Amino acid sequence: MTTSFGAGINIAVDDPNPKLQIQRFNGLKSTSNSLLLSRRIHVNRSFSPYNPSSIVRAVSTPAKPAAVEPKRSKVEIFKEQSNFIRYPLNEEILNDAPNINEAATQLIKFHGSYMQYNRDERGTRSYSFMLRTKNPGGEVPNRLYLVMDDLADQFGIGTLRLTTRQTFQLHGVLKKDLKTVMSTIINNMGSTLGACGDLNRNVLAPAAPFAKKDYMFAKQTADNIAALLTPQSGFYYDVWVDGEKFMTAEPPEVVKARNDNSHGTNFPDSPEPIYGTQFLPRKFKIAVTVPTDNSVDIFTNDIGVVVVSDEDGEPQGFNIYVGGGMGRTHRMETTFPRLAEPLGYVPKEDILYAVKAIVVTQRENGRRDDRRYSRLKYLLSSWGIEKFRSVTEQYYGKKFEPCRGLPEWEFKSYLGWHEQGDGSLFCGLHVDNGRVKGVMKKALREVIEKYNLNVRLTPNQNIILCNIRRAWKRPITTALAQGGLLQPRFVDPLNLTAMACPAFPLCPLAITEAERGIPDILKRIRAIFERVGLKYNESVVIRVTGCPNGCARPYMAELGLVGDGPNSYQIWLGGTPNQTSLAQTFRDKVKVQDLEKVLEPLFFHWKRKRQSRESFGEFTNRMGFDKLGALVEKWEGIPESASRYNLKLFADKETYEAMDALARIQDKNAHQLAIEIVRNYVASQQNGKNMD
Repeated sequence: MTTSFGAGINIAVDDPNPKLQIQRFNGLKSTSNSLLLSRRIHVNRSFSPYNPSSIVRAVSTPAKPAAVEPKRSKVEIFKEQSNFIRYPLNEEILNDAPNINEAATQLIKFHGSYMQYNRDERGTRSYSFMLRTKNPGGEVPNRLYLVMDDLADQFGIGTLRLTTRQTFQLHGVLKKDLKTVMSTIINNMGSTLGACGDLNRNVLAPAAPFAKKDYMFAKQTADNIAALLTPQSGFYYDVWVDGEKFMTAEPPEVVKARNDNSHGTNFPDSPEPIYGTQFLPRKFKIAVTVPTDNSVDIFTNDIGVVVVSDEDGEPQGFNIYVGGGMGRTHRMETTFPRLAEPLGYVPKEDILYAVKAIVVTQRENGRRDDRRYSRLKYLLSSWGIEKFRSVTEQYYGKKFEPCRGLPEWEFKSYLGWHEQGDGSLFCGLHVDNGRVKGVMKKALREVIEKYNLNVRLTPNQNIILCNIRRAWKRPITTALAQGGLLQPRFVDPLNLTAMACPAFPLCPLAITEAERGIPDILKRIRAIFERVGLKYNESVVIRVTGCPNGCARPYMAELGLVGDGPNSYQIWLGGTPNQTSLAQTFRDKVKVQDLEKVLEPLFFHWKRKRQSRESFGEFTNRMGFDKLGALVEKWEGIPESASRYNLKLFADKETYEAMDALARIQDKNAHQLAIEIVRNYVASQQNGKNMD
């Protein structure tokens, strides 16, 4: 069984440097008898598996004869030779070595795992595995949460990591324990299948469990898309539970859409009708949401799906956006983050067919020679939206209608207590960087277990407790607070919207710190806010990643810090609070100890030169980077008149000096100590009222 690839041709990318070109991959053509993609458009005869001369290629990308087979990435060869993502992983996990070989390392990603080692340690590498679950819309049943909590203690490093794609990550699993952990997850209503690898990843949807038609329809749609694009060949269950499948009944509309081949989307007679032997060129990300709710960062996905309802609130169809993605490579301007753009509108009954058509267009035309350019965004950038729409319509079998008008987007965190709409409550809890550990982990476990709660994970690394009776609100609030899980009004606003990827010590791609570094960075930014006179309730969306791959979506932040060297960051500015604008590079190679030299003048001038209600991101876009750069270059510190006494806190010099003397004992400044005292006082008064 072999698969060959269509010829690659050089196409200039939209780029200011005309010398920079990337090669466009020109499609799959299969020489396998059983895995040929049979296009039936404009063809009157059926494909004969016994006649190799009857190859029919996708009409959208006619392959040209090539004397030499074009270059393929090593991963493409691993996939082709793997017997649908089985070999050699199925053998490698059985030997006594603590690690697995190169091919198995690539294949285990499709099973939802990455091999890692502790980069803090020197000498012999200590290998372990990270497992990532698949939870469409972030939904986690009570039983699965408790099992994941147990597995973290028994086989992991004692923590659970909530991800930016509404899943769990379990770090530190040894190879000898992989099968036990995987089978336990599978046997307890969970899965890791497709959480990593070259296929559709976890489908996002708003985590809020509202009993509203549009929210429920968005969640159902996310579930159906996830089911549609789940691998079908059984490799996952063969490797981890000896072939026994644990699958719930699929909705008939999902089965029908998957099996439909009326427009040449499928590989006939293949165990993987949509993916074939080669799956997709790279990872593929989808999000579903409702108008105004941009809790899912809709424009950062390969496909963004937005529910469109009529005046009575009945869902009628979907706007579809395509071509978003965050990853890039330093010093390669031909790689870039990109926002998704409108493709069109489809009626609700067609959404699965439309999504499948988009996936197949990427499958057939995404590059497979250089993985840096294999995401859908590069195909969109090369082709343009009109050509992409035209080709996708051939697989869809219909024309896309124009997108419907939508209201302005908002970022919604859903932290705190809310009405579900069905008589129950839900409670959104902020978790710094998504790391559930220590007393917080214990408190969450006790509450979730005692009250038999289901949970949902958010795209902002937080957690929502669902279906809470009103009588439980007070004891749950108390128990959570004792575990450090405070209501949002008691959490620093900078922390509420901040995100960081794990980075060191386990991520093999990390260049510098992210999760371990962001607490100190946020404290330093809070100190800058206080020095320049910004109010405590003012905030900026801050995201930090240890490398340019963008797992914490830093390119959408108002202030993005992207690792570009040891203890060094690129500074990105210009994202907006509602996650609709792409940030741009402002500075390269800023050492972590020098961040104040750049950030202090920026925040000082934002405080003094912003327009009414203008966010930091909007301010930086309006000012322009040339002006901002000049302000940074000539910065000599906060002017004496603006910084010495903050009259909003101190009415006289004597009070300021007394507070300053006390603060120095605690290695703080007067403003920090005063705000801390006021904040604690307000919190104690509020807690007193709550207990009355």
